[in-house]
Order: sequence, then structure tokens, then C-alpha cells
Amino acid sequence: MSGAPFTWLTTSVVRSRGLIGSGLVSAALILAVGHVAVSAQSAGQLNVCHAGSVQLAFTQVEKAFTAQHPGVVVKDISGGSVALVGRLAEGIQPCDVYAAADYTDIDLMLKPAGLADYTIVFAKGRMVLAYLATDPKARGIAAPGDFAPPLSIPQAAPDWYQILLAPGARISGSHPFLDPGGYRAHMIFQLAQAYYNVASLHNALLEHFAIFPAVGGPEAANGPALGRDYNFQFSYEHSAAVAAKTNPSYRYVALPDRIDLSTSGNNSYYARAAVTIPAIGVPGVSVPVSIPATRVAWGLTIPRKSQNPENAIAFVSLVLGPVGTAAFNTNGPVPITPALVSTADYARLPRSLQPLVTVGPVLP
Repeated sequence: MSGAPFTWLTTSVVRSRGLIGSGLVSAALILAVGHVAVSAQSAGQLNVCHAGSVQLAFTQVEKAFTAQHPGVVVKDISGGSVALVGRLAEGIQPCDVYAAADYTDIDLMLKPAGLADYTIVFAKGRMVLAYLATDPKARGIAAPGDFAPPLSIPQAAPDWYQILLAPGARISGSHPFLDPGGYRAHMIFQLAQAYYNVASLHNALLEHFAIFPAVGGPEAANGPALGRDYNFQFSYEHSAAVAAKTNPSYRYVALPDRIDLSTSGNNSYYARAAVTIPAIGVPGVSVPVSIPATRVAWGLTIPRKSQNPENAIAFVSLVLGPVGTAAFNTNGPVPITPALVSTADYARLPRSLQPLVTVGPVLP
């Protein structure tokens, strides 16, 4: 997600030239691309489905791709990672590239359903606790220290969770069945209970957790707002940093690394937290999916159902190369350079992508 607690699905054409208005070849004309047959029309289009939390960076990469491939229409589809999985699996939303805010969504949902062959882990981050300095309910949430991101971020006060439990305090997040930003908040509640050894802390925090309906387009300005409709939000640090640049009252604090999902060395500890979500609706896959907590890392794949694998490979090459690295360094999250894949997944990668990744079982 990108600075807001809502799960959404938005589609936009980033840029289109060449094929539009030029008399498209009949859709009956089929072109063979590898083992996939695609129409001449679809060969000039690329559906990029991605988590909202990488919107700014992916927009930059999409512009670079269009400059290099002026005949390809790029459709940008942004939303909650799990929501996008469901739409892809049910055939509602075609995706030539799928990028999730949690790389395990590919491993746990797309791969078992036969919809993906590999996961490329390309970026990392951490969760922070956001609030407004002008909100009386947030008083005392930060330990002493200057708020001057990215160089100086105060730690959360030792009793931060008690402040969240104050009467009337509300914590906002997206729906945990639709978006990793939502289920990671629930994981943080579980980890906080273990870390502070406070009985029933997880449930107590859940009682203050509010899921607001998605608001997009012109109505977004009048939608639920931090400091008015809710007091606290667990956010990706890079998204919080963007919000802080536009709102002088916006603040966030760092949580202990055993709670903020930031450190690969804590993965075995994080794994004690998990969230179970309903099945994604793929025929033959009817069991719920249990997602264990891991460090925050983004992953991508080219789905098996991609109608434009050659365009998709070209786009992913940009994401994993200098263009993507620059986009993530500017907008977040933190790029993993080179990106990581497992040993098994490396063998399944398109050959042209193999030089752009490294094999590693442990996230950095």
C-alpha cells in the first residue's frame, strides 16, 4: 500500500502509441510466442499488476519501458496483492507481470495453483507505526528523539501498545484477506504479545483495529483520514516517508526489530505469527491459506497465463536492472540488488533474466 490503509484496485493506461488508431490486425491472426499463442492485439499490450506500495516506482519503470517499446500499451493495475491474486486466478484480471508486497503470496497461492513457476524477491522494507503529531491520542507514542527522516526516526515508547489500547483509540488497516499491509498488522499484534509477554494483547489490539472501505478517485480526498477517523496505522516505511513529505504533522516511529518484520535473521521468530485467509477460489484449490510472518520483502513473477511473455520479460528486466534500482532508490522500497531467487526457481527463470538475479535461500 502507498500511504493509506485501504485496499483498492485501479487500472490506468500509462502510455499508448503505435497500435491505437492504426488498424489493428484481426484478432483471429494468431502469433506463436514460445509455447503461448497470443493475438496481434494482445501482443501490443502489457498488463502490469502490482501492489499499491510500489506504485511510484513502477510508474517510473513503466515510463522507461514505454519509451523503449513505443508500440506497447502498458496497463497499470494496482491493488491489494491478495485481491489481485484472486482476480488473476479467477480469470477476471489478466496479468503479464505480477508484483506482490509479500513474496510469499506467490509461493503460497500462485505456485500451488499452477499459476506461477518462480518468485523473484526484488525489494525489502519494514513496518512502522504512523500517527499525527497533532492528535491528542498519540501523545507519548514516541521516545525522545528528532523526527528527521530518513536520517532520524524516533523509537516507539516502551509502552506504545498501551497507548493504542486507550479508550477511543483506533488503529486502521486494509483487509487482511485482501492485502499484506492488513495481515501484517495482525502479525505485529501477535509478535507484540510474545515480545512483551502480555496475555491477550493480540486480541486487545484487534478490538481497536478498524477496516475502512476502499475509497479511490475523486472521492479519496474526503475518505477516512489519519487523525480524524483513526489514530494509528502500521505502514511500510517508504510509504510513511512519502506521506511525511506532504504533511508536516505526519509522524512515524520505529518498532523493535522483533516486531517490525525488518530482519531476515528474525524470520524464525517472526514465523510464530501467522494469518490464515480463505482460499483464493481457484478450481481444485479449496483449502484456506496460512501465511507465516517473514521479513517484509516484495516479490514478482511472470504468471503462466501471461499473454505477452516477451514484453513481460523485457519489463521485468528493467525492474531488476539499473532503471528499477534507480526507481526504488528514489521512491522506495529498498531495492535488493541483485534480486534473489531460490535454487529451484532459478532453473525455471527465463534464460534472459538469470544473469540479473542471484541464488540465495536467505533474504538480506
